[in-house]
Amino acid sequence: MRRQESPHVSRGCLRQGPRNKVPGAASGADVWAACWAARLLAKAVASKLLRAVILGPPGSGKGTVCQRIAQNFGLQHLSSGHFLRENLKANTVGEMARQDLEKGLLVPDHVTTRLMVSELELRSGQHWLLDGFPRTIVQAEAPDKICDLDLVISLNIPFETLKDRLSRRWIHPPSGRVYNLDFNPPHVHGIDDITGEPLVQQEDDKPEAVAAKLRRYKDAAKPVIELYKAKHKVASLLHQFSGMETNKIWPYVYTLFSNKITPIQSKEAY
Repeated sequence: MRRQESPHVSRGCLRQGPRNKVPGAASGADVWAACWAARLLAKAVASKLLRAVILGPPGSGKGTVCQRIAQNFGLQHLSSGHFLRENLKANTVGEMARQDLEKGLLVPDHVTTRLMVSELELRSGQHWLLDGFPRTIVQAEAPDKICDLDLVISLNIPFETLKDRLSRRWIHPPSGRVYNLDFNPPHVHGIDDITGEPLVQQEDDKPEAVAAKLRRYKDAAKPVIELYKAKHKVASLLHQFSGMETNKIWPYVYTLFSNKITPIQSKEAY
C-alpha cells in the first residue's frame, strides 16, 4: 500500500489574485481547481509506474532474470555493477572504490548509495528494476527516500548449485559480461564473444574462495530480507522464488509481473 499524501498545492495555486477581476481572466476558484487537477494527475501517473528490486546471491541468475523482465515488460534495468564500471572508466570513483571493484569486492555503502540515488533521481518518470542494489541494510534505506517500491524479488538457490555455478564463471571485466562454462560458454574458450578480449576468473570465484563469498553475501543480505518481510505484511512487497534452474523459476516471475504491468510483447520472450 502506498503512503497517503495530502495533495500539495503551491503558493501560486493558493493566491487568489486581484479583487478587480480582469475580463476573461480565470477566477481564484478556477486557478485552484486547475492546480488541484494537475496535482492529482501527477500522482495518478506516478502510481502507474512500477519500481522493483531483485535480490539474490552471486550466481543466482539475477542478471538473466533482470534482462528478461526488461525485455518483456519494458522496465529500465539498473545494475549497480554497470554504473560502477562506467564511473570507474570516467575516474569518478575514489581510489579505494577502484581497488575494491578491480578485486571483485563490495564497494563502500556511501559510494554505491550516492551513485544509485543519483541514477534513480534521473528516472523519476520511468519504470525501473534494481539489480545489485541494495545489498546492505544501509543501502536499503535509500530508495524509500525517493519513492515507494512495488515489488521485491528474492531468488533462493541451493548453496551447492551456487558454488558450482560460481566456480565455472568467467567474466569480461570491461563490460561485466558473465559466462558459465556449463550453460553459457563463450564461442571460443577464454575469449569474450563481442570484443575478442580475454576473459578472467575473479579471485573470489575460484573454488577455494566461493564459500566465503557466499557467507559474506548471506550475512549482509539477511537484515535486508527481514526489512522487506516486515514491509510485506503491509504492502505484499516481498516475493521469494526457490529453485535450481533459472528457466524453471522464470515463469513464476513472469506471472507475478504480468499481474502488475502489461507485457510489451504479445509472446513471452526468453
